[in-house]
Amino acid sequence: MTEQIGFIGLGYMGHGMAKNLVEKGFPLTVMAHRKRETIDDLKQRGAVEVETARAMAKVCDIVVLCVTGSTQVEAILNGPDGLAAAGKPLMVIDCSTSEPAITVRLAQELAPQGITLIDAPLSRTPKEAWAGTLDVMLGGASHDVRRARPVLETFAGRIVETGATGSAHMMKLLNNFVSLGYGALYAEALMLGAKAGVSAQTFHAVIGGGRMDCPFFQTYFEYVVGGNRDAHKFTLDNALKDLTYLVNFASASAAANPVGAAVRNSYALAIGLGRGGDYVPMLTDALALANKGP
Repeated sequence: MTEQIGFIGLGYMGHGMAKNLVEKGFPLTVMAHRKRETIDDLKQRGAVEVETARAMAKVCDIVVLCVTGSTQVEAILNGPDGLAAAGKPLMVIDCSTSEPAITVRLAQELAPQGITLIDAPLSRTPKEAWAGTLDVMLGGASHDVRRARPVLETFAGRIVETGATGSAHMMKLLNNFVSLGYGALYAEALMLGAKAGVSAQTFHAVIGGGRMDCPFFQTYFEYVVGGNRDAHKFTLDNALKDLTYLVNFASASAAANPVGAAVRNSYALAIGLGRGGDYVPMLTDALALANKGP
């Protein structure tokens, strides 16, 4: 029998993921979202709407979460009208970028209630979410991973198993550390280049097509030299949240992470300038503003 799927978090990534689920044959239940047009689009494709997470859990076997982070995940799971309040067995697949230690704790707390929590964070952009070609990191016990795979395969082009529950969220933080670190390097290099009269177009021409080129570089520079504000729709607020999670892990591990702290501060600077709602490539604008000389 086909599993009944619920989906909470119909933002930039979630809309495309949910679209693929319903179009590829899974009965889908969705929850009210601040953007009514997203819900209406999915309902036209065959999804059913409910008002609360509890109501969703009542009719679903598996619920996929794609929200901001651990604070939101915990509220959806344990709130008064949360998933756990339904009082029935359930698998929850957390595709958010959450804090690994909290994911492990929640999984342990929910298991006696018959709720299985596994982590399946994402890589790539809303474009790939819509196309069904996201990269997914997947953490959990082997039998749970086998059960989750058919659901994830509707919107994933590649799935990499990372180990026990919590390991995928850790890998996601490392992935974002590397990519956001590149973002901070690009912004700083562009700022210094501008002070020396080296244009962003020249920087792009030299790096692009060379050894340091990569898909992240290309989407980043679709904004920097192409002016496409929507090329990489991941906010600076979310970037700082993910980097803070990594710093929290380093602190708990008594690990020195000087590069991580520096990268985090680049994004904190942009947010301090009121740019938190901007997307990652717009870090270049914030750093240029912060270094605007007399």
